Amino acid sequence: MASALRPTLRTALRGTATQSFSRSFAAAAAKPQVFSIYRYDPERAAKPFMQDYTIDLKQCGPMILDALIKIKDEVDSTLSFRRSCREGICGSCAMNINGKNGLACLLYIEPGAAPIEIQPLPHSYVVKDLVPDLTNFYNQYKSIEPWLKRKDTKKPGDKEYYQSREDRAKLDGMYECILCASCMTSCPSYWWNPEYYLGPAVLLQAYRWVADSRDQYTEERLAWVNDTMKLYRCHGIMNCTNCCPKGLDPAKAIVHLKEQVAESHNDGWKYMMTGEIAKNKGRESGMMYM
Repeated sequence: MASALRPTLRTALRGTATQSFSRSFAAAAAKPQVFSIYRYDPERAAKPFMQDYTIDLKQCGPMILDALIKIKDEVDSTLSFRRSCREGICGSCAMNINGKNGLACLLYIEPGAAPIEIQPLPHSYVVKDLVPDLTNFYNQYKSIEPWLKRKDTKKPGDKEYYQSREDRAKLDGMYECILCASCMTSCPSYWWNPEYYLGPAVLLQAYRWVADSRDQYTEERLAWVNDTMKLYRCHGIMNCTNCCPKGLDPAKAIVHLKEQVAESHNDGWKYMMTGEIAKNKGRESGMMYM
């Protein structure tokens, strides 16, 4: 009986919390809110600056993204930022809001006397305003070959590769990553060595395929990340886990990846990698595409 009531209780608690926030937001929204937004236009070759915009919250939705859209539509059409799904699925609107990385579509406006400060993802090259250049991040993601790799492939018409429920459960907490780069750009190790260290999101995805029971390139994947810079720049400060908008734990995946490397390592890995690299010479992505 008690277990049957728990979902109802959780739903009631969520509803109460939402109603409480709505009341406090409505009360604070009586005053205009100032947003201080990072501006940079490379075509003007001027230094970046912070520009203030004042918004009537009674005429705006409750999320940070709602405020940005209102500013662009009604106040300053030159403001640039990325957005797409508005549901926390695409990861496009990742930015730094009041000093913490997150998704603008999932973060509520918290009205107050101090301006709400919005900047692009930290330590990234800026294309314009709140739009970061994620080319390096995507190239690093390509380098781990994030797809199922088999040494014995199916014939046309064969059934799908079997995976038990227990093995499938091992992928929970990893496949949900939306590649927003919030964790990558919150990591000091990635700030200092972005060209070498693969970063939390990429290492999380690397372990996702190492842990997949259907994949037959586990050893090759481990050999690829077994590098002083690619993997071992992680010092476990947990910034990545703290800011992940999906509630994932990249730091935990990196620990498991290091454990599996330690358990499986052998001296033949470097020769194995030489062979894998040779296979990819004519490709635009894949292992050693960095």
